[in-house]
Amino acid sequence: MMKYLKYLIQFLLAIIVFSIFKILGPALSSKISGKIFEFIGPFFRSKKIIHSNIKKAIPKIDAENLKVITRMMWNNYGRVFAEYMFIKEFRYGKLSRNIQIEGQSILEEIKKSNKQVLFVSGHFGNFELMAMHLERSGIRLSAIYRPLNNIFLNIIMERIRKKYICRYQIKKGIGGLKKLISLKKNNFSTALMIDQRVSEGMLSNFFNQSALTTTIPGQLIKRFNIDVVPVYIERINGLKFKLTINKPINFTTDNSIKNITDELNEILEKMILKRPEHWIWSHNRWK
Repeated sequence: MMKYLKYLIQFLLAIIVFSIFKILGPALSSKISGKIFEFIGPFFRSKKIIHSNIKKAIPKIDAENLKVITRMMWNNYGRVFAEYMFIKEFRYGKLSRNIQIEGQSILEEIKKSNKQVLFVSGHFGNFELMAMHLERSGIRLSAIYRPLNNIFLNIIMERIRKKYICRYQIKKGIGGLKKLISLKKNNFSTALMIDQRVSEGMLSNFFNQSALTTTIPGQLIKRFNIDVVPVYIERINGLKFKLTINKPINFTTDNSIKNITDELNEILEKMILKRPEHWIWSHNRWK
């Protein structure tokens, strides 16, 4: 009962904050929310865990850069929070001009060939822009997501995602997997963030240490013999972003799920190190 009361309070506070953001507009809201998260973030997540995680990826980092990455991570987190209220404008309005695309021709070729692929990325910049742009580009797409713990906020989040990001949202789990397979049989591509810690999956090398990693990409690749397209989302400055669509990777059919998972983690590492301040270090991937 107490848990649901806490969720309800969080929900009501979020509604109030989102309403204020709507009045302030996207630029000011994103900036203010980033600064607020810089202040409140450390009260919700252990600084010790964050610093430990960063040092796993960047062993020789000095104390000053450690602080900068941590602060800017919270800033980006806060900006993404505020930007949910303006996703419609990123898709249909003036903010769509703030998204620079590198590799759009790759998407056009995927559409032209009418073949499905697996788009993979991580929680960089405003990570929601990946699925949004892919669907807006005419890709027949489903996106795998993890529901929020807060059931009240999750209702709002699912509505935003289905209406403005990607119509076909696939909830992680057995039920979602059945729906995903059904869409795959209808030639739908899939978008998936591969950087979250999972309770299932397999141990895979991640920054020279074992980390539980999702095997969903490997399973889909083996089952449907599809190419993988890595996508990198970068916040250039404020509300300006760059999406880089990389060339499709074809894993040979004799590749094991373990080999595929390890190789995708290597790709993820390179993405993270480009702008480490924009990745979410607060989740303990190596727990």
